[in-house]
Amino acid sequence: MIKFIKSFGFAFRGVFSLLKNERNFKVQLSIFIVVLIFSFTFNLRLVEWLSILGISALVLTLEAINTAIEKMANEIDSNYNEKIKVIKDISAGAVLIASLFSVIVGFIVFYPYFYKLIANL
Repeated sequence: MIKFIKSFGFAFRGVFSLLKNERNFKVQLSIFIVVLIFSFTFNLRLVEWLSILGISALVLTLEAINTAIEKMANEIDSNYNEKIKVIKDISAGAVLIASLFSVIVGFIVFYPYFYKLIANL
């Protein structure tokens, strides 16, 4: 049980490291906070909340995994290595794909709310 509890400490240390050192994670987290503010402001329905939270969790999780892959790859070979470059590019591509889908989900969820807001001005 002690090992299980300690594992949470390691995980939180990893999250704090992302928050302290990783620019892309900070940017994505900042965007997520803005999206949360809009979500509360527009009083989203449950399915909309689930969509926003699900895609946001995916983007932030993939960014964390991408960061871990890049750091591990840099430890394995700090010199230029074409095979490692491909691995890092694919990992970054996964974050890009999720980010693009998050924009689509955000547009689908928020468009009616912004449209209604602008139409009522």
